[in-house]
Amino acid sequence: MNNNQRSNSAVRVRGLRRTYGQGASAYEAVRGVDLDVPVGSITALLGTNGAGKTSILEVIEGLAPATAGEVGVLGLDPVADRAVLRRRTGILLQRSGFSGDLTVRETLRMWSATLTSPRSVDDMLALLSLEDRADVRMLALSGGETRRVDLACTLMGSPELVILDEPTTGLDPESRREVWQLVSGLRDGGATVLITTHYLEEAETLADRLEIMHAGRIVRSGTPTEIAVGHPSKISFANVPDVPDDLAEIRRVVHEHGRTTLETDRLQTSLSALLAWAAHNDVALDDLDARSPSLETVFLSIADGRDPADSAPREPLTDDEGALR
Repeated sequence: MNNNQRSNSAVRVRGLRRTYGQGASAYEAVRGVDLDVPVGSITALLGTNGAGKTSILEVIEGLAPATAGEVGVLGLDPVADRAVLRRRTGILLQRSGFSGDLTVRETLRMWSATLTSPRSVDDMLALLSLEDRADVRMLALSGGETRRVDLACTLMGSPELVILDEPTTGLDPESRREVWQLVSGLRDGGATVLITTHYLEEAETLADRLEIMHAGRIVRSGTPTEIAVGHPSKISFANVPDVPDDLAEIRRVVHEHGRTTLETDRLQTSLSALLAWAAHNDVALDDLDARSPSLETVFLSIADGRDPADSAPREPLTDDEGALR
């Protein structure tokens, strides 16, 4: 990779491996991962529990060394140059360790004192809609309110690179969408965002690029549209047991949970054929739903080891692999 390509990646990972333990009991959580997070983008790192997401983030954040491989963050070494990178990055962990006895305002003031050029506390209260909770103790906040305080601290230093580990956990749907707008605004302002999330709609809505992990490896990369290539569209409706399986472009017909689902590579063609068949045979297609392949479809097929984009099926995630994040 030439210098120009390197400069276009805020995070560059090559051949990353991370092993826990030694000898016969050793467990390799990350198994030779390559990852690029383009400057000025939102990249979502997805994977089932045990896929290795948190193990990768800890290396990128400088919290742990890699067992093997190369990692660059803003062109620097995340461990050796952690003091420099700290001023240029904002990191949201899954759990914070703030004192419950401090108020929200006191917490933000305390965090502000650790930063070189912080935004004002009042700005952050307004940005995260916390003005009405400013003088409330942290221990009295809801889970969603606590998460917003965490975000305020993460963004207070106007970081170039923002790493968000499950940023909307505990938030109600309205607050979650407010955070989505905030994250999109970070990218629009020139920041780079690396996010992990269990909310697939969140990843589809926010991310310019998706990286999907399974059993310690990245198995799919690309835009949401690119990720869906090879996966079928689906047409479903209240169960009709005698739907023919030779309608135009139908891969297969599934009857389960009181519904009939048709899988197809050409949604419009198959839907037209289905509607024509239903009209000809006076069949009601109640609760009809037709949709292109979703990220959920791709994600579940990978987790189950049946990703059609793979030349060979992958084994489903085992219980042992699911023990680590």
